[in-house]
Amino acid sequence: MSPVPKVRLSGGLEICRVLNGMWQVSGAHGAVNNHKAVEAMQAYVDAGLTTFDMADIYGPAEDIFGQFNNQRCKSGNSTTGLQSLTKYVPQPGPMDRKVVLKALQRSMARMHVDSLDCVQFHWWDYRDKRYLEALGHLSDLQQEGLIRELSLTNFDTQRLEEITSRGIRISSNQVQYSLIDQRPAARMEQFCVANNIQLLTYGTLAGGLLSERHLGKTEPNSRAELYTASLSKYKNMIDSWGGWSLFQDLLIVLETVARTHDCSVASVATRYVLDRPAVGGVIVGCRLGISGAGQHLSDTLRSCSPALKLTEGDLAAIKTVTRRSRDLMALIGDCGDEYRS
Repeated sequence: MSPVPKVRLSGGLEICRVLNGMWQVSGAHGAVNNHKAVEAMQAYVDAGLTTFDMADIYGPAEDIFGQFNNQRCKSGNSTTGLQSLTKYVPQPGPMDRKVVLKALQRSMARMHVDSLDCVQFHWWDYRDKRYLEALGHLSDLQQEGLIRELSLTNFDTQRLEEITSRGIRISSNQVQYSLIDQRPAARMEQFCVANNIQLLTYGTLAGGLLSERHLGKTEPNSRAELYTASLSKYKNMIDSWGGWSLFQDLLIVLETVARTHDCSVASVATRYVLDRPAVGGVIVGCRLGISGAGQHLSDTLRSCSPALKLTEGDLAAIKTVTRRSRDLMALIGDCGDEYRS
């Protein structure tokens, strides 16, 4: 298997084009055994998937990474081969330098690091303009060496333009992007390409719904069937996009494309997004410390392999389905608008 491809962010940090997502340890996907979660991380690193995405609000995610980082240090393994991206997700309130610094120091302590590779800032309410104050302090702390890459999570294009126009350098914006949700292509892609901002995407596999095991299956609606936060969230997105029948049409096409390339539906879905303009990387959730951790590593590696190349015919076949879907920009708004009233 070829090495996992990397992308360089504007501050110089090189990350894998497929990132290990740690939302799954937040508690909304089942009980997590922290010890087993730490153990499970080694398989990803051994496979070359060395970039981990977490947040200060993802339950024990930063602690789990910190324990793994600490173990590697004690065993003599270099920790320089890991890349750790976290998020700063404050509740709206005072955003003076002391508040921002304290939050970053807490993440650093939990992660067992002296500085942060990447801080992805999220803000819940655009009407409260203190997000600009917070970003100003984050930018200052970046200049002081506490942060390498300053990034955003779920910001829309308008606010991205506003922030960069103030001279704040943004490395990436983490947004939902999949065959179902293609809103980034409407406005954001063009702005990001023009300003050297990478998109890091989540929801690319629709919480696992974009896979063969849902092909030909009846529509899941019960809590027993949609038993994780991801399944429930992305089933709602499918409903908005066009419904289960249209989704089945998409799975049929994807399964045909996957057979042609001797790979999985998930690999095709990931490759599709990786090939989009401005997309630096795709975040694939890891069920660390939960049953099933690591079972999809081969799919992940296949999806980012240079050997997997979707043809014009593949893309045309996919488009015959996606063009029949609803316009999510008109229905929901720009990236991240689903999190704001």
